[in-house]
Amino acid sequence: MDTPQITAPPCARPGGSPGPNGGPRDATPTSGVIHVNTRHNSGFTVIGNHLAQHHELSLVAIGLAAHIQSLPAGAKVGIKVLTDRFPESEARIAAALRELEAKGYLHRSRVRLPEGRVVTRTVSYNQPGSTDVSKTPAPRPRPAAPPQAAPREPVQPPAPAPAPVPVPVPAPTPAAPPSPLPHPHAPAEGLHRTAATLLADLRRHAPELTLSEGDIRALTPGVATWLERDAHPDTIRHALTADLPVPLKHPAKLLRHRITTRLPAPLPGTADLTAPRRKVVVVPLRNCETCERAFRATEPGHCRDCRTDLPEAA
Repeated sequence: MDTPQITAPPCARPGGSPGPNGGPRDATPTSGVIHVNTRHNSGFTVIGNHLAQHHELSLVAIGLAAHIQSLPAGAKVGIKVLTDRFPESEARIAAALRELEAKGYLHRSRVRLPEGRVVTRTVSYNQPGSTDVSKTPAPRPRPAAPPQAAPREPVQPPAPAPAPVPVPVPAPTPAAPPSPLPHPHAPAEGLHRTAATLLADLRRHAPELTLSEGDIRALTPGVATWLERDAHPDTIRHALTADLPVPLKHPAKLLRHRITTRLPAPLPGTADLTAPRRKVVVVPLRNCETCERAFRATEPGHCRDCRTDLPEAA
């Protein structure tokens, strides 16, 4: 009787698990990411998984590190340049650069060139700790201009420059004293009470215009002058609170200036608005001394016809 031959099942594909009958299972995952890879022959950058899958760096920092590693040597990687290149703000890009510095993917320092110019030196590492910063090449200085050929004939030394004439500095002009605060012509208790109430109420419309009792007493005559000239309280409030400077350090001085310089002119009276009547001069009637004919004249005498027959008129 022949010995039975036992046949082993075929091996499963790497990364897969055996099927229900012991056969190979399909290696394509049923969920998650599926990679479709194409081999790059040019224009690519090798990024390590220690960077692409870093557990502590933010997504902005990982993407920024990949972008910096793909740039050629000498490319500008300042915050202004990166902000113009990407939609992220300056604050997010600056924070991402600090993350990369903390994890050793980036090193920035200020270096003074031989000609005295200070530049920012940025070193990018595709593997943190692989190269010491001190061993990286220093930036090359700009080539110096070639020396000019010496003149064939001796050059005469330049004449000494004349000593500068001191220019007298004008004395500072003293500041003009502030204009006096206006006062009403006929002070009334009602005007002053309304003016004081209006000044105390300004802080409800502009909190920076909170005045002390002394400031209110000092500014009340000026606001009373506005009320005496028939200015509406809303007009006064708008003139004192509109377009306030920021920050406002001296509210009482600002109000005093506005009360004085923006004081409206007095309203004209009704008689001032009426056009003056034209005065009509009436020449009186007179009788001619010769013919008794009536004629108009300022003084008594002869009419036009009789004046030509007189001997003295001939």
